[in-house]
Amino acid sequence: MRIFVAGATGAVGRRLVPLLVAAGHEVTGGTRTGEGAERLRAQGASAVRVDVFDADSVHRAVADAAPEAVVHQLTALTNGDRAENGRIRREGTRHLVDAAKRAGVSRIVAQSISWAYGPGDTPADESTPLDGAAERAGLVGSLRALEEAAAEIETHVVLRYGTFYGPGTWYARGGPVEAALRGEQVAGDPVAALLGPVVAGDAVSSFVHVEDAARAAVAALEWPSGTVNIVDDEPAPARAWLPEFAAAVGAPAPAPAASGGREGWERGADNTLARRRLGWRPLHPTWRTGFRTL
Repeated sequence: MRIFVAGATGAVGRRLVPLLVAAGHEVTGGTRTGEGAERLRAQGASAVRVDVFDADSVHRAVADAAPEAVVHQLTALTNGDRAENGRIRREGTRHLVDAAKRAGVSRIVAQSISWAYGPGDTPADESTPLDGAAERAGLVGSLRALEEAAAEIETHVVLRYGTFYGPGTWYARGGPVEAALRGEQVAGDPVAALLGPVVAGDAVSSFVHVEDAARAAVAALEWPSGTVNIVDDEPAPARAWLPEFAAAVGAPAPAPAASGGREGWERGADNTLARRRLGWRPLHPTWRTGFRTL
């Protein structure tokens, strides 16, 4: 299959491209930099430099690749730029979907997130509505725009990923979460501001290793249309997972927070659809063992 990967050199993309090439697909990866293009060619893919905010640039890149499927892994979180990330979800996705439609693409796999669901006391499944709270309107609105645009393609699979961990993510050895645990965050660092306080409290998260995220994107090329939570098997409060993460990266153990402090949306996500109906099997079924690989 001919596949165009947007965001091919991000945390997921850099693992996704070699998997697609190894599976025999003809891959073109989009990247912003010459260095990224060199990396893609070294992985056995074709490369094109593209500005996702320039509709003509995206249209040319997709048209030249003539793909049968598009995989959307675009983000802008490396530097903690929340506004740019929201713009990518709205404008970048719009340009990508328009280009795909013009090129006759009938399948898209798109990256979303699993912590935008409305409040509740148990992990959210895909039938749970997205959060309608005013304070999360910017985040949720950008995700709605992304998911609704992707749904314009005949076969559309939206992967609602858990929090990424592993190489190239914030939750990695030498990453910003370790820096926060060591008290080494730099004042004014936008990543630190976006990350917020790292507290071993009751807020529940669902994680997914970036390798498993990439493998899910490959598998999704064969899945029917819909949204799918791509998370591991164990949603857990920070008081459970944060000490394990600290131990894995050799950082000081955080002091337990006082009980309470969980927002209603901090509930984790359920992976039953991906696991039982679609046959996705993560290499790291739980953060407990996955963190030890860091």
